[in-house]
Amino acid sequence: MKRWITSVGIVLSLLAGISAAQESAKQDMKDAGHETKQAAKDTGHATKKTAKKAGHKTKRGVHKGARKVEEKTQ
Repeated sequence: MKRWITSVGIVLSLLAGISAAQESAKQDMKDAGHETKQAAKDTGHATKKTAKKAGHKTKRGVHKGARKVEEKTQ
């Protein structure tokens, strides 16, 4: 009887460990998904900022070039 109770206890503790491991893996996957989403957002914001800055620099360069051409033609 004592051996049977010990065996049941071992089996139950193993099942509880497996269940906890599955929950942990599930939460890890959710966390990874959230982190990936946030990384994509951050990348998008950085791309937008860089593109806007490049656009301003290009516009500035074009206007500067146009002024130089205008000076040369006068």
